[in-house]
Amino acid sequence: MDRNTFTGLFLIMIILAGGVFFMRPSEAEVKREQQVQDSIKNAGKKKPAATQQNVVANVPKAVDSAALKGPFGANMTGTEQTTVIENENLRITLSNLGGKIQSVEIKNQKTYGKKPLILFDGSENKFGFNFNINGKPFNTNNLYFTATKTANGATMRANYSENQYIDFTYNIPANGYNVDFNVNVNGLNQVVQGNTISLNWEATLLQQEKDAKKEQEHSGPYFKYEKENPDHLNLHKDEKKELTEGKIEWFSFKQHFFSAVLIPTTPFEKGDLEIKTLAEPGKIKWYNANMQLAFNQQPTQNYGFKFYFGTNKFSVLKEQGHEIEKQVDLGYWPLKYINRFVVLPVFNLLEGFNWGYGLIILVLTILLKLAMSPLTYKSYVSMAKMRVLKPEMDEIKAKVGEDNPTLLQQEYLKLYKQVGVNPLGGCLPMLLQLPFVMAFFFFFPNLFELRGESFLWMKDLSTYDDFIKFGFTVPFIGDHLSLMCILMTVSTLIYTYFNNQISGATGQMKYIGYIMPIIFLGVLNSYPSGLNYYYFLANMLTFLQQFIIRKMVDDTKIHAILQENKAKPKVEKKKSGFQARLEDYMRQQQQQANQKKK
Repeated sequence: MDRNTFTGLFLIMIILAGGVFFMRPSEAEVKREQQVQDSIKNAGKKKPAATQQNVVANVPKAVDSAALKGPFGANMTGTEQTTVIENENLRITLSNLGGKIQSVEIKNQKTYGKKPLILFDGSENKFGFNFNINGKPFNTNNLYFTATKTANGATMRANYSENQYIDFTYNIPANGYNVDFNVNVNGLNQVVQGNTISLNWEATLLQQEKDAKKEQEHSGPYFKYEKENPDHLNLHKDEKKELTEGKIEWFSFKQHFFSAVLIPTTPFEKGDLEIKTLAEPGKIKWYNANMQLAFNQQPTQNYGFKFYFGTNKFSVLKEQGHEIEKQVDLGYWPLKYINRFVVLPVFNLLEGFNWGYGLIILVLTILLKLAMSPLTYKSYVSMAKMRVLKPEMDEIKAKVGEDNPTLLQQEYLKLYKQVGVNPLGGCLPMLLQLPFVMAFFFFFPNLFELRGESFLWMKDLSTYDDFIKFGFTVPFIGDHLSLMCILMTVSTLIYTYFNNQISGATGQMKYIGYIMPIIFLGVLNSYPSGLNYYYFLANMLTFLQQFIIRKMVDDTKIHAILQENKAKPKVEKKKSGFQARLEDYMRQQQQQANQKKK
């Protein structure tokens, strides 16, 4: 045995000896082991009944296996099941996964393809409350609740422990579009950290209308701060908005003709909304809302809400309160006031006669034209005066020449002043009518009442009538031609021709009037047929008005009146500020023209 081997064996022996010495049991450990062995030997011996009872009583309680999994342990796994609650108007499907509303069907409505109208459905819809429990985030959307049917709805419960739980209670009335939603948080003040909890709602809204593009343009999240008017995110592009300017009274996931609105009993402290446009067929937009609620660390805390799942009919939304009806786009100022306080009341009045909507639009157009008749008459007379003056204006033009437009305009103004004609007299009445014409541009596309209503060949007055289908897309036009839009365009071209005859328009102004109807053909081809029908009727009634007015207005008499005015001695009147500035401007232009000639 060499020296190295001997040294190694010697060290091993030292280690083994040290291990035995240092790891030997103490006297206390020896006694404890002896007691265990004695207990084992005596286990089979019969003991007094009292002793047996004492042993059982001292056995520690079994630990709940669910508690070993952590908070809401028993609710972390399960099988998804659904519960249906419904009334005359709604069919609500609740899921035990998250205790949420999984889908909403509006019973008395159909999609454009005549299928059941379902606002949202499936796993893409998420609804849950976020809690910070012992430093860990928990979302109720991931818990499996226990469902219990009630007389008017259902209750979903998730247990944290025996006396600690969260209840979601849904109550639905016998009819209507509302669902009362109550959240009861019991006993969680001992484990929830922080003074706020947050609500998260995500939903993918499904296509309901014929034109998905137009439906996307009219869909977006709306919200309302306390004591403020409702507002909305951008309807034409993706956006995320922080809502921190005040407490939030309500928010909604609005589509073109339907909405899902959540109204809390106590306003949300703050929140954010997000919108994304979806390119997937059958889907319109994805909405996401995160709203904060106060958590007061009370043993029992309740949160009350009201859901509205229904139509965007103005009168129905108004019944909900909270100015929710303002999410119906009636146009910009002053158009929205014209629509809300003039057009809509008249429309509702006519609707009360139970007429078809084609007839209602006709009567509405007639009433509007009658109301505007004084302005139309004044405009026609002003244009007739300009037409009668055209020979004299041509003489002035020949005398002055076209090389000096400033001097030409000055001579024209002198003539207008002599005969007492306002060159803008024909334009001003038309401008006053323009807001009413434009108001209908917003009124009909957002009018729920027209949805699904047919007239003549138009199957749905709320969307375009694709009388001619191309099967491919034509730039500026689209994949179809709307017959009513064509009729509207043709009638506008005819109206422009006769209007040029009345006004005596020449040059570029004459041809601009023909370009606009062609542009409108491309723009309005995909707009509701009800809107094009109104514009067509408006043109036809204008023809009738002008025919009647022409019988009342004699150009010879107008010319005689103008000549009389020309012959009358003129009394100098104090010039208005605008007139003085205009004449001063024209003098400056004349001086500059003369200097250039020099």
